[in-house]
Amino acid sequence: MRQCRGRARRDGDRMNVQSTRGGIEVTLSEAIAQGLAPDGGLFMPPLLKPHPGAWSDTFHQRTIELLKPLFKSDPLLPHLTAMIDEAFTFDAPTTWLSSNTGLLELFHGPTSAFKDFGARFLAAALARIVPTDAITTVLVATSGDTGAAVASAFHNRPQFRLVILYPDQLVSARQAHQLGAFGGNVRAFRVAGTFDDCQNMVKSVLTDQVLVARHRLTSANSISLGRLLPQMAYYAHAALNCVADLGQPPSFVIPTGNLGNAFACLLARERGLPIDRVMLATNNNRALVTLAQTGVYEPTATVPTLANAMDVGAPSNVERLLHRFQDVQRTVLADSVDDAAIQSCIQRTFTEHGEIICPHTACAMEVLHRLRAQGDQGRWIVAATAHAAKFDSIVEPLIGQHIPVPPQLAALLAQPSHSEPLPAQLGALVDCLQ
Repeated sequence: MRQCRGRARRDGDRMNVQSTRGGIEVTLSEAIAQGLAPDGGLFMPPLLKPHPGAWSDTFHQRTIELLKPLFKSDPLLPHLTAMIDEAFTFDAPTTWLSSNTGLLELFHGPTSAFKDFGARFLAAALARIVPTDAITTVLVATSGDTGAAVASAFHNRPQFRLVILYPDQLVSARQAHQLGAFGGNVRAFRVAGTFDDCQNMVKSVLTDQVLVARHRLTSANSISLGRLLPQMAYYAHAALNCVADLGQPPSFVIPTGNLGNAFACLLARERGLPIDRVMLATNNNRALVTLAQTGVYEPTATVPTLANAMDVGAPSNVERLLHRFQDVQRTVLADSVDDAAIQSCIQRTFTEHGEIICPHTACAMEVLHRLRAQGDQGRWIVAATAHAAKFDSIVEPLIGQHIPVPPQLAALLAQPSHSEPLPAQLGALVDCLQ
């Protein structure tokens, strides 16, 4: 695999980052504070060198070792351990369904989705670097899970206000309830459009430097390095445990919408972690599959599916993928799954393994099922990205039983929920920021 570009300069001992579109170099702290680069590009870390020597044994210590070189001489470096302690208060265990099939459980955080890892790390970082004499506005577009994770991470932090945009009627009922259940410094807007509309509105505002300065704007989507980089940690942890326990590097199947989670896995592999293949599993939104199979990127109109958090027609992190890797077809594999296959996979996984999985995880399990049917007996780990109880109306009829609701999700569902309607128009969002 040949890598290209993304070589940020070292300023003395400090590691600088740069936009995918060029522009000036900034410190990692500055990139996290800004979210989106002023030129509209995405900030990229420098090429990651393999970790020298042996890795530690614990999730926390491995995360420190993974991230510390990126924060070298950065103002956040003295706080890195405290930030990880503050953010990662839950585990990411791998459950092995067979000798060569594992489930990486990423849904044990406060909003029952993998987004909790990155959102909480970002909040811990921003709390230490943004000014405290004024309010910083955090903008986030969500296709289902991001918004609740970010809301939970920033809720009741007095130096922030959070503005969430989500596509009306295109998230699950429980996801929508979570988004509106926080109140206080969190406002949720249900947009009359798709996730791509929400994402485009957020990007447009973040590239308007007058608005950015006026409202102290930043982003909490996976375009933020503050969310992307910590997501490397659970892939590193799972891969190292797999090698230690089973003696073989794993490959990963990752449910993919905006590509941030899967790109974090690619960065972990770049960092020298024992990761073999990386397979993207999408729903009927096939732009990433076309890219991985043909090398041609063609954004598409968003198609609503049962795996709604992956309903993305123009994934933002494609820009990072194309910037980092010349040969995408040799970097990742990809396959797509339609709604009928999602349903049958949920049923089959429950029948064969007793595991209740969400529609997004089912995309990955179905892709792995197809690989097995082709004779692939490699050791694969599926990223289980959300708790199935968030999608009870889809999953329960398929398995014929009630899904126990985890305590953290039950607590949110017990709260009153309120969201505000918003047209899919940039001016409407600007008005809400006043």
